[in-house]
Amino acid sequence: MTKEKKDKEEKEKKGALDGYHVLDMSTIVLGPYATQILGDLGADVIKVEPPAGDITRRTGYAPDADFGTLFMTLNRNKRSIVLDQKQPETAAVMRALFEWADVFIHNLRPDAIQRLGYSYHAVKEIQPDIIYVSALGFGSGGPYSGIGAFDDTVQAISGASALTTLMDGNPLPRNINTLIADKTTGLHLVYAVLAALLHRQRTGLGQQIEVPMFESTVSFLLIEHLGGAAWQPQQGAMGYRRTSHPYNRPLRTKDGVLSIMPYNDQHWRDILRIGRRSDLLDDPRIATTAVRRMHMAELSVILEEIMLTRTTEEWCTLLLEHDIPFMHVHTLETLMEDEHLAAVDFFGAHHHPPTGETYTSMKPPVEFSESPAGIRSHPPALGQDGRAILREVGFDKAKIDELIRKGVLIGCSDGG
Repeated sequence: MTKEKKDKEEKEKKGALDGYHVLDMSTIVLGPYATQILGDLGADVIKVEPPAGDITRRTGYAPDADFGTLFMTLNRNKRSIVLDQKQPETAAVMRALFEWADVFIHNLRPDAIQRLGYSYHAVKEIQPDIIYVSALGFGSGGPYSGIGAFDDTVQAISGASALTTLMDGNPLPRNINTLIADKTTGLHLVYAVLAALLHRQRTGLGQQIEVPMFESTVSFLLIEHLGGAAWQPQQGAMGYRRTSHPYNRPLRTKDGVLSIMPYNDQHWRDILRIGRRSDLLDDPRIATTAVRRMHMAELSVILEEIMLTRTTEEWCTLLLEHDIPFMHVHTLETLMEDEHLAAVDFFGAHHHPPTGETYTSMKPPVEFSESPAGIRSHPPALGQDGRAILREVGFDKAKIDELIRKGVLIGCSDGG
């Protein structure tokens, strides 16, 4: 089968969430990341934006004022409508959108969503089987409930920032340089929506869901770092030594850097042989995984010395022959040229009609044989779909024109 024919067949298949409608009032990263995944899976996602738009429209380089780089990576497969929530007529528009929606997602604080009149109980009155999702900083019921949260602050309180002190002994915590709290919580939100839709299919019942950043991030981090606290009373220190000790890093070769992971007993025996250190084969520090963990610092120094004896190319050949886990160390720039990512068409170039520019998009990383995830539409211009959306939920042209005149509906083009 030719690539063109395969691509055509893939486009004709519908995503797993085709036919489901998601009303998205979330902004910044957590919510938009989750709703983009739902859109990739086939859901019709309507992004309800304030007149100024999602703040990420102005985050990072932007050839157009409304298309910052962060917005471009978080908002494909969505349609945009801009509503002024301060206008009293907006309530009727939102009611129609709630009647249309299967899922409603927001990241407003509880008091703010209450003031707008869009609490779970209010929306349930309009759409009884709605899946209502609140992306929060902290779950309700605790002393932090209602406090605003950002990735930086959640990294601090979840223990993520403190993990960096274990690597180099620097007592000052530092944030991990990726939006780990936002993005991992976004993934929790996705599976929560999918589970709720399955529950509704089985029972006919909608429900309210809270997805708190703090609890989600703590759950994610403590999988390995709960350590001795997994038992009561506590049996040993918390933290996972293998990922936390300062020697857990790529190693220098004669002419470069490699990430190498001799994990089991056979790996260690092989690396000592090919590294010309057979004299250490009977060293008791290397005998078993449990013993090696007690001597990580010493063994890391030995491994560093071994790796410096050959070039990167020589090591790649030998490590591959002996099935010892290893990988090259990419920079962000060289990652874009990776041969595997190129072979699987991970990065795609797309024409972006609103700006007239070409942009890079990463394809959904999961593969489905029958209901493929895919990129069906570009990140939208601010409010570009307002007219079309309101026509779909029952407003005629005269009413839409009136809403535009009154400043309720903003930013939509006449052809939108």
